[in-house]
Amino acid sequence: MNLIGSHGLIKEGSEDMEKNKNLSKAKKEKNDEFYTQYKDIEKEVIHYKDQLKGKVVYCNCDDPEFSNFWFYFKDHFVELGLKKLIVTFYDTNKPVYKLYYTGGILVYKVPLKGNGDFRSDECIEILKQSDVVITNPPFSKFRNYIAQLMEYDKKFLVIGNQNAITYKEIFMLLKKKE
Repeated sequence: MNLIGSHGLIKEGSEDMEKNKNLSKAKKEKNDEFYTQYKDIEKEVIHYKDQLKGKVVYCNCDDPEFSNFWFYFKDHFVELGLKKLIVTFYDTNKPVYKLYYTGGILVYKVPLKGNGDFRSDECIEILKQSDVVITNPPFSKFRNYIAQLMEYDKKFLVIGNQNAITYKEIFMLLKKKE
Protein backbone atom coordinates (compact mmCIF):
# COMPACT_ATOMS: atom_id res chain seq x y z
CA MET A 1 0.00 0.00 0.00
CA ASN A 2 1.29 3.48 -0.85
CA LEU A 3 -0.12 6.79 0.30
CA ILE A 4 0.45 10.18 -1.23
CA GLY A 5 1.69 12.74 1.29
CA SER A 6 2.68 16.36 1.04
CA HIS A 7 6.24 15.26 0.25
CA GLY A 8 5.32 12.78 -2.45
CA LEU A 9 4.93 9.02 -2.25
CA ILE A 10 4.96 7.40 1.20
CA LYS A 11 6.08 3.79 1.06
CA GLU A 12 4.66 1.21 3.45
CA GLY A 13 7.10 0.53 6.29
CA SER A 14 8.82 3.88 5.83
CA GLU A 15 9.32 6.46 8.57
CA ASP A 16 6.71 8.69 6.88
CA MET A 17 4.21 5.82 6.89
CA GLU A 18 4.79 5.36 10.63
CA LYS A 19 4.23 9.09 11.21
CA ASN A 20 0.99 8.89 9.24
CA LYS A 21 -0.19 5.94 11.39
CA ASN A 22 0.71 7.88 14.54
CA LEU A 23 -1.24 10.93 13.35
CA SER A 24 -4.29 8.80 12.52
CA LYS A 25 -4.10 7.09 15.92
CA ALA A 26 -3.75 10.45 17.68
CA LYS A 27 -6.75 11.83 15.81
CA LYS A 28 -8.91 8.89 16.93
CA GLU A 29 -7.71 9.26 20.53
CA LYS A 30 -8.02 13.08 20.45
CA ASN A 31 -4.32 13.31 21.33
CA ASP A 32 -2.58 16.21 19.66
CA GLU A 33 0.72 16.00 21.50
CA PHE A 34 3.46 15.56 18.90
CA TYR A 35 7.17 15.91 19.26
CA THR A 36 9.10 17.75 16.59
CA GLN A 37 12.22 16.08 15.28
CA TYR A 38 15.59 17.63 16.15
CA LYS A 39 16.63 17.85 12.49
CA ASP A 40 13.43 19.75 11.62
CA ILE A 41 14.07 22.28 14.38
CA GLU A 42 17.65 22.68 13.18
CA LYS A 43 16.53 23.27 9.58
CA GLU A 44 14.08 25.97 10.61
CA VAL A 45 15.93 27.81 13.38
CA ILE A 46 19.06 28.37 11.28
CA HIS A 47 17.08 31.02 9.35
CA TYR A 48 16.54 33.05 12.55
CA LYS A 49 20.00 32.83 14.10
CA ASP A 50 20.63 36.60 13.97
CA GLN A 51 17.25 37.40 15.54
CA LEU A 52 17.92 35.06 18.50
CA LYS A 53 21.23 36.57 19.61
CA GLY A 54 20.96 37.93 23.18
CA LYS A 55 17.34 36.78 23.55
CA VAL A 56 15.43 34.86 26.20
CA VAL A 57 13.81 31.91 24.40
CA TYR A 58 10.75 30.34 26.01
CA CYS A 59 9.49 26.93 24.94
CA ASN A 60 6.19 26.80 26.82
CA CYS A 61 4.80 23.52 25.52
CA ASP A 62 7.89 21.36 25.88
CA ASP A 63 8.50 18.61 28.42
CA PRO A 64 12.31 18.57 28.61
CA GLU A 65 12.34 14.79 29.03
CA PHE A 66 11.14 14.48 25.43
CA SER A 67 11.35 17.88 23.78
CA ASN A 68 13.83 18.28 21.00
CA PHE A 69 13.34 22.05 21.30
CA TRP A 70 14.96 21.85 24.76
CA PHE A 71 17.77 19.62 23.47
CA TYR A 72 18.40 21.75 20.39
CA PHE A 73 18.52 25.11 22.15
CA LYS A 74 20.62 23.79 25.02
CA ASP A 75 23.05 22.18 22.56
CA HIS A 76 23.30 25.36 20.45
CA PHE A 77 23.00 27.91 23.25
CA VAL A 78 26.43 29.48 22.72
CA GLU A 79 26.35 29.23 18.93
CA LEU A 80 22.99 31.05 18.84
CA GLY A 81 24.16 33.59 21.42
CA LEU A 82 21.11 33.09 23.64
CA LYS A 83 20.76 34.94 26.90
CA LYS A 84 18.48 32.37 28.56
CA LEU A 85 16.43 29.28 27.68
CA ILE A 86 13.25 28.46 29.60
CA VAL A 87 10.94 25.47 29.13
CA THR A 88 7.64 24.59 30.75
CA PHE A 89 5.11 21.89 29.98
CA TYR A 90 1.60 20.76 30.82
CA ASP A 91 0.82 17.61 32.77
CA THR A 92 -2.04 16.74 35.09
CA ASN A 93 -0.55 13.44 36.29
CA LYS A 94 2.85 14.45 37.61
CA PRO A 95 4.47 17.50 39.18
CA VAL A 96 5.58 20.03 36.61
CA TYR A 97 8.43 22.48 36.65
CA LYS A 98 10.27 25.02 34.60
CA LEU A 99 13.81 24.43 33.52
CA TYR A 100 16.04 27.28 32.66
CA TYR A 101 19.52 27.45 31.33
CA THR A 102 21.92 30.37 31.04
CA GLY A 103 24.92 28.52 29.64
CA GLY A 104 27.63 26.46 31.28
CA ILE A 105 26.93 23.18 33.02
CA LEU A 106 24.08 24.09 35.38
CA VAL A 107 20.42 23.61 34.53
CA TYR A 108 18.00 25.12 37.02
CA LYS A 109 14.78 23.26 37.89
CA VAL A 110 12.01 25.20 39.63
CA PRO A 111 8.69 23.54 40.57
CA LEU A 112 5.52 25.16 39.25
CA LYS A 113 2.46 25.57 41.46
CA GLY A 114 0.00 24.71 38.72
CA ASN A 115 -0.09 22.15 35.92
CA GLY A 116 2.06 24.09 33.43
CA ASP A 117 -0.79 25.14 31.14
CA PHE A 118 0.51 27.92 28.89
CA ARG A 119 -2.61 29.92 29.83
CA SER A 120 -1.94 29.78 33.58
CA ASP A 121 -0.94 32.93 35.47
CA GLU A 122 2.50 31.59 36.35
CA CYS A 123 3.27 30.60 32.75
CA ILE A 124 2.03 33.98 31.53
CA GLU A 125 4.45 35.65 33.96
CA ILE A 126 7.29 33.62 32.39
CA LEU A 127 5.98 34.57 28.94
CA LYS A 128 6.17 38.25 29.86
CA GLN A 129 9.87 37.81 30.73
CA SER A 130 10.72 36.15 27.41
CA ASP A 131 11.71 37.71 24.11
CA VAL A 132 10.88 34.87 21.71
CA VAL A 133 8.59 31.84 22.02
CA ILE A 134 9.51 28.75 20.01
CA THR A 135 7.56 25.47 20.20
CA ASN A 136 4.91 23.27 18.66
CA PRO A 137 1.75 23.99 20.64
CA PRO A 138 -1.11 21.49 20.91
CA PHE A 139 -2.93 21.61 17.59
CA SER A 140 -6.34 21.74 19.30
CA LYS A 141 -5.34 24.92 21.13
CA PHE A 142 -3.50 26.58 18.24
CA ARG A 143 -5.90 29.52 17.82
CA ASN A 144 -5.88 30.33 21.54
CA TYR A 145 -2.13 29.90 21.63
CA ILE A 146 -1.45 32.36 18.80
CA ALA A 147 -4.00 34.81 20.23
CA GLN A 148 -2.10 34.81 23.52
CA LEU A 149 1.22 35.46 21.79
CA MET A 150 -0.32 38.37 19.91
CA GLU A 151 -1.94 39.75 23.09
CA TYR A 152 1.45 39.86 24.81
CA ASP A 153 3.20 41.13 21.66
CA LYS A 154 5.67 38.22 21.53
CA LYS A 155 7.92 37.26 18.67
CA PHE A 156 7.43 33.60 17.94
CA LEU A 157 8.31 30.64 15.80
CA VAL A 158 5.74 27.89 16.10
CA ILE A 159 5.28 24.67 14.22
CA GLY A 160 1.67 23.78 13.59
CA ASN A 161 -0.68 21.98 11.31
CA GLN A 162 -0.50 23.36 7.77
CA ASN A 163 -4.29 23.80 7.85
CA ALA A 164 -3.85 26.44 10.57
CA ILE A 165 -3.18 29.07 7.90
CA THR A 166 -6.81 28.66 6.81
CA TYR A 167 -8.18 29.57 10.28
CA LYS A 168 -9.70 33.00 9.91
CA GLU A 169 -7.76 34.35 12.91
CA ILE A 170 -4.44 33.10 11.54
CA PHE A 171 -5.22 34.07 7.96
CA MET A 172 -5.96 37.66 9.06
CA LEU A 173 -2.55 37.83 10.79
CA LEU A 174 -0.85 36.61 7.63
CA LYS A 175 -2.81 39.06 5.52
CA LYS A 176 -1.67 41.94 7.79
CA LYS A 177 1.90 40.55 7.62
CA GLU A 178 1.94 40.03 11.37
